[in-house]
Amino acid sequence: MFGEILDGSFQTIRRNPKAMLGAGLLAQALGAVAAGVLTAAGATSEASIGAWLQTQSNSELAGFGLAVAGAIAVFSVLTVFISAVLQGAMVVPVARSILNRRTGFRQMWLLARGRAWALVRMAAIAAAAGLLAMALFAGIAILLVGTAGVLSFAILFPLGLAFLAAFMWVAVKLTVAPAAIIIEELGALDGIRRSWSITRGNWWRIFGIILVVSLLVGVIARIVLIPVSVLSGLFTGVVAPHDAAGQAAAIGVVVAVASALVSALAGAVGFAFQTSVMALLYMDLRMRKDGLDIALLRLLETGADDGGVPGRGVPVYGAGSAGPAAGWPPPSGAPPMRG
Repeated sequence: MFGEILDGSFQTIRRNPKAMLGAGLLAQALGAVAAGVLTAAGATSEASIGAWLQTQSNSELAGFGLAVAGAIAVFSVLTVFISAVLQGAMVVPVARSILNRRTGFRQMWLLARGRAWALVRMAAIAAAAGLLAMALFAGIAILLVGTAGVLSFAILFPLGLAFLAAFMWVAVKLTVAPAAIIIEELGALDGIRRSWSITRGNWWRIFGIILVVSLLVGVIARIVLIPVSVLSGLFTGVVAPHDAAGQAAAIGVVVAVASALVSALAGAVGFAFQTSVMALLYMDLRMRKDGLDIALLRLLETGADDGGVPGRGVPVYGAGSAGPAAGWPPPSGAPPMRG
């Protein structure tokens, strides 16, 4: 159930704070540092930058703009790849938490490092597909504007909605690909195909859970940033009411650094929570379609921790089969594990 998935995600973070929050901080660190540096630099040198830009020629401004755009593109691609690897690695403590097994940060990486390149390749495939789709839409838009003029917007608006709907549909279908790559030790393409097949018949359920969780994380992140804004306003109006130029610059730097730190912490918790939800959705689908709950129940009955990842080695549906692989699940009188 939806409530059980949320509770399981919180329990996973609580039981494995070093692994989950550590990986979440790594995922947010690059963006937080870059945002803090850029904001602080803008707060301290806004006037000088503006004066410098006024002295540049059009060609120099174009080159500067291309350099900034290239840096943003490289930063975005690097962030996507890092997030993909971390998201896959964080599936390990989630799977182990189902059997009440704790996972440290080092153990998480040791169990997931063999699939890191597969996760990177999956992220590259997804990014290339997204860029291709955007280039296709841009080409269609340019062609329509050049031929139909103003009337093209009447076509572009519903076409844009269709592209957005298709993007969301594909994104949900690929939600559990990182978990499949880690748990089932698949390659990038096999992980994508596995996610596509295992989510069949559950699209709306997965979409609803992802939507609610994303809204929840977004609202909480906004609420967490409110104290920083209030304190900065209080400091500006009460402690430094004269608002001298040096004081304004110092306040801007302090607010930028504090906002970056708070945003990184809130983003780490949100990233860990969303990844836990994704991993639990995968485990839930495996229980429904492959009888994974019976295999986990047997592992739970042994009471021993083999140091591995629960779910690895458990047979899955064969290609074109109408049910679980032959001989699975094994005969047992024990009821499936729930909750």
